[in-house]
Amino acid sequence: MLVLRGGAVFRLDERLEADSLPVGMRDGCLVRLVRDARYPWLLLIPATGRFREWWELTADQRAAVDGLLADCARVLAALPGVEKTNLASLGNVVPQLHWHVVGRRAGDPAWPGPVWGHGDPRPYSPGEPEALITRLRSELELTP
Repeated sequence: MLVLRGGAVFRLDERLEADSLPVGMRDGCLVRLVRDARYPWLLLIPATGRFREWWELTADQRAAVDGLLADCARVLAALPGVEKTNLASLGNVVPQLHWHVVGRRAGDPAWPGPVWGHGDPRPYSPGEPEALITRLRSELELTP
């Protein structure tokens, strides 16, 4: 549960919370790292309401999301080995509005197909996600 300005309460979908680690927040969006060391994989979730669809956001919210998505893709693209970034907002399994930004490389476990439902996630080694989260917070200018 996250308490927003004005006292409103935001609840992150339990599946998104269980499958990811908190990275930070910017422009009203949560940024989280998916618990799968096979791919650098971020989730962006607008923490401004219980939206299901992109078009439900205001124009200002959409612009903020667009900027953050571009920044996340740029930062992931600069990580070692990343050749391509994938961006998606599906919502078929978890209806809470969220985006996936995934760093991909030829030969990764799901290449060239989608990462969803491909094999079992590989846990991060001890200390590995913390180092990546620190880097992401800095480069994306996120507040913890």
